[in-house]
Amino acid sequence: MLKTNAKPPPPAVPRQALPPLDLLPTFEAAARHLSFTVAAGELFLTQSAVSRQIQQIEANLGVALFERKHRSLELTEAGRIMQRAVTDCLERLRDATTRVRATSQMRHVAITCTPGFASLWLIPRLTRFTADHPEVDVRISATLELVDLERHQVDLAVRFIPKGEGEGAPLFEEQVVPLCSPKLVADKRNPLKKPADLANHTLLTIDTPQGGSMTVDWEPWLRVMGLAEVHMKNTVRFTRYTEAVAAAVAGQGVVIGRLPLMAEMVRDKRLVSPFGGGAASQRGYYVMLGESGRRNPDAHAFAQWLRTEADAARQLL
Repeated sequence: MLKTNAKPPPPAVPRQALPPLDLLPTFEAAARHLSFTVAAGELFLTQSAVSRQIQQIEANLGVALFERKHRSLELTEAGRIMQRAVTDCLERLRDATTRVRATSQMRHVAITCTPGFASLWLIPRLTRFTADHPEVDVRISATLELVDLERHQVDLAVRFIPKGEGEGAPLFEEQVVPLCSPKLVADKRNPLKKPADLANHTLLTIDTPQGGSMTVDWEPWLRVMGLAEVHMKNTVRFTRYTEAVAAAVAGQGVVIGRLPLMAEMVRDKRLVSPFGGGAASQRGYYVMLGESGRRNPDAHAFAQWLRTEADAARQLL
């Protein structure tokens, strides 16, 4: 027979060893006020109902809990013992109930956005929101899928869509510009001073749907620069844009940068723009509140915080 170290469950408390549990609040109120009449008013009962319930408890225990005088009540010794025990039990139950309810009713904001927006822009700033709203649980779903806010009970979405084609409040428009590590610009063996120099460098990009151009994100910048296409030595493709950005920071090639998502990386000189300013991509980020978000004050606070942060990010451009 297998031996186990598991402890056996504690034995059940026989119901007959306990007083009528549903009557304990009545006893507690009567013992606290030393008045059946005042207890009745607190419990929305009649005085006679309180008196009957106390008699039921006393009959169950086989002892008097109150000494009934002409115009007053006093607790007997047994009554004082029961009062301490019942008050302690009810206070513990009240505290446990408060904690459980607080857990089940925790304030939260559920957000959906693209992985790039989450990792490059939102998460680096998020501590500023949580520091001001420590009681709010923030839940982020970073996905390229268009999440149905109502069906998935999501409060708020940050959508990356073509300019003017969606609902919601604009957060910021996107600009695109080639970015790379400062050490690539400093490499005199392979200069990177004009667009033609890209032919000696690696393109860092992401996989596109079958038939899609690997340089589709470059098109606004190419148009502004008057170039038909970009020619580069070779290509390294990633499944996520954030991976391509990490490779650029590591000096492995040139990526098309999205501003203001990457404005702080440019400000901190982790990435630099070798050819100057960017070009508007005609896309942008828009904040939308779902049905649950419109009823959630914390979702409104989060949306306002996003707009404040976006205003500050534009100052870095």
